[in-house]
Amino acid sequence: MPLTKKEAMEVYERLEKMFPDARAELDYTTPYELLIATILSAQCTDVRVNKVTKVLFQEHDTPEKMVRLSQEALEGYIKSCGVYRNKAKNILAASRIIIDSWGGEIPPTIEDLMTLPGVGRKTANVVASNVLGIPAIAVDTHVFRVSNRLGLAESKNVDGTEKQLMAIWPEDCWTKGHHLLIFLGRRICKAQRPLCEECDLNDLCRYYQGASE
Repeated sequence: MPLTKKEAMEVYERLEKMFPDARAELDYTTPYELLIATILSAQCTDVRVNKVTKVLFQEHDTPEKMVRLSQEALEGYIKSCGVYRNKAKNILAASRIIIDSWGGEIPPTIEDLMTLPGVGRKTANVVASNVLGIPAIAVDTHVFRVSNRLGLAESKNVDGTEKQLMAIWPEDCWTKGHHLLIFLGRRICKAQRPLCEECDLNDLCRYYQGASE
């Protein structure tokens, strides 16, 4: 049985106390840099991406500078991020579209962002919520796992989880809530061995309640 809206807000408020500094952990200084970093973060840790972009963005921090790189040269920069050939292809193609269709600025809506190569809904939501001021919940592996364990959602896919989170939390909680759930997933509600006894949410958590019955 999922949490009630009252319980869901209690979860949110406790998460804020648990992780007052919750934020995007990818390093960036412009919307374009966040877009590229988020594309790179697929199947890769933020720590690894930050090491890669620290070097990449020194000389290639705009779409105009990025497209000066050959596919092979960009692959050299991002090889350690995994799936690097496909990511390099998408980054170059997306950068060209940003130049040709958007005047060098990233697209202004979630739907427009999703027209770029390599940009799915999760990536678009990350960018939109962090730099475009558009309330959104990006459901990555942590958000999916944690929200379904807690009982904020009951869904077998990310799209369903996103819709249920948007329904149970008010819009002004979406962006911050996304970061809070990621922090919880990385630090306490881990995939293999969740630290349930250390979690300040275990009296509300449907997963913990079921395990302790």
